[in-house]
Amino acid sequence: MTSRKLLKDCFLTDKDRLSHEECLAILTGRLSAVAGVEERPLAKTSGRWLAADIIAPRNVPLHDNSAVDGYAFAAPATGPMPVVTRIAAGDLSSYRLKPGQAARIFTGASIPDGADTVAMQEDCMVEGDQVTVPLDLKRGSNARRAGEDVAAGSAVLQSAARLRPQDMAALASFGLARVKVRAPVRVAILSNGDELLEPGAEIAQGQVYDSNRAMLHALLGTMPCEVTDLGILPDNAALIEATLAEVAKTHDVILTSGGASRGDEDHIINAIDTLGTRHLWQIAVKPGRPMSFGQIEDCVFLGLPGNPVAAFVCFLLYVRPALTILGGGSYREPVRFPVAAGFDVSGKKPGRREFWRGWLEPGDDGRPVAHKFARDGSGLISGLRKATGLIEITESVTSVASGGMVSFLPFSEFGIDS
Repeated sequence: MTSRKLLKDCFLTDKDRLSHEECLAILTGRLSAVAGVEERPLAKTSGRWLAADIIAPRNVPLHDNSAVDGYAFAAPATGPMPVVTRIAAGDLSSYRLKPGQAARIFTGASIPDGADTVAMQEDCMVEGDQVTVPLDLKRGSNARRAGEDVAAGSAVLQSAARLRPQDMAALASFGLARVKVRAPVRVAILSNGDELLEPGAEIAQGQVYDSNRAMLHALLGTMPCEVTDLGILPDNAALIEATLAEVAKTHDVILTSGGASRGDEDHIINAIDTLGTRHLWQIAVKPGRPMSFGQIEDCVFLGLPGNPVAAFVCFLLYVRPALTILGGGSYREPVRFPVAAGFDVSGKKPGRREFWRGWLEPGDDGRPVAHKFARDGSGLISGLRKATGLIEITESVTSVASGGMVSFLPFSEFGIDS
């Protein structure tokens, strides 16, 4: 018998309305990793969550080596020295210098025993087999010490860290060819509604193209996910229930947008209620107030608002943290950057956190100034396209004056290029 990976009721809350912090606390506190572990070649692990701590097996660099082309010797030099050997990078021979001797050496080559300093060739004078180096050169100059980058036995990366290109360079530098990482989170996305059309189809009165699914595909592409696109399901209750029941057996997450009410045609919501457990959260944020969270056994259901802006913002704020935890990653809050506002807003409702679409431009003094998209409608995709980030306005704020400080969350904090 396999043990349950998730709490039986991850998303249960006794509050009718949740704050932004309360919503995040539930997601990051009650969810747990469901993604499996696999060992992969290092070159195939970029962007994955680590499944085990990485401890350096050896020093990096492994040996003292020269940072420049020049001459190795034991400081301090007192005059001309005979050049007794030549050492190139990759030379495996062992050398030992006697006091007063020098070695011709090249960048990356091992510094021989008996030497502790390297003089740049541009600063040296060579006559025959004798070299004169700067007499005031400090001991240790131009020498890279063994372990100065990474010391053997030190913790390099912790489990649940996401592997970046620079991390992969570190792992390669001490010889790791394979790494244990989390498997991608298996996400099924779907849309539902007889009014929805695939892009490219002929449109008629009363129909609309399904834009959210393409957007969700792209957002999921910024994370280690394996996406199954179920397309647009028609308004057929039996078909939807059978599809979700089958998909839940082989996926970690079902992600939808729209249909958060309890109307006769909200078949996805009804199917989740029949097959598992669902909770409709009223979140005190704008845009994106209604969201559905639930599960069918160990498959998590995440139902985003239907308006594109609300779906986009709620994905960043809530779905992304959920997928991070489910994938075995370590969630961190996005960095907020305090900047001056280049706009005025009055009459904001208290008790609600708002996320406005915005971008930064240099002010008169060269410092960044936040600008807000003029219209706040949740269906205006043009606002998302113009924006390079979100302007976060907390619950207690009711107005913003030009020149006042606001918090800016660049999309790069969510893995999206501006």
